[in-house]
Amino acid sequence: MKKRVTLSFPRRAIQMPVTYRLAKDFNIAANIIRAQVAPNQIGKLVLELSGDIDQLEAAIDWMRAQDIGVSTASREIVIDDQSCVDCGLCTGVCPTEALILDPNSFKLTFRRSRCVVCEQCIPACPVQAIATNL
Repeated sequence: MKKRVTLSFPRRAIQMPVTYRLAKDFNIAANIIRAQVAPNQIGKLVLELSGDIDQLEAAIDWMRAQDIGVSTASREIVIDDQSCVDCGLCTGVCPTEALILDPNSFKLTFRRSRCVVCEQCIPACPVQAIATNL
């Protein structure tokens, strides 16, 4: 099973090797989607976790016990077709190729099943046609 989570680290937990512990102690694969970690600041990490459902739940419980905030809210990327000008700038920053330009029509195609909601496309869009739903 896969689960996308956002982790918020308190200052004292920034140095904790979380992805290592997930792999070693819980047999969970952690794909890092986005990381914002700086010394003496709160850190944020977006992960896609893969593993057994029971192990995933145990890992999430462990992280919460370490005072790491865990959010499992599932957000999605939304594209406003009326605003989108099919410029393709978002395709250059999409790490999973969920956003591509159709080679025949040059229209933007969004393959939702490939999207990991890394949100890198949002600031890349010059007309602000891409957002997340809550």
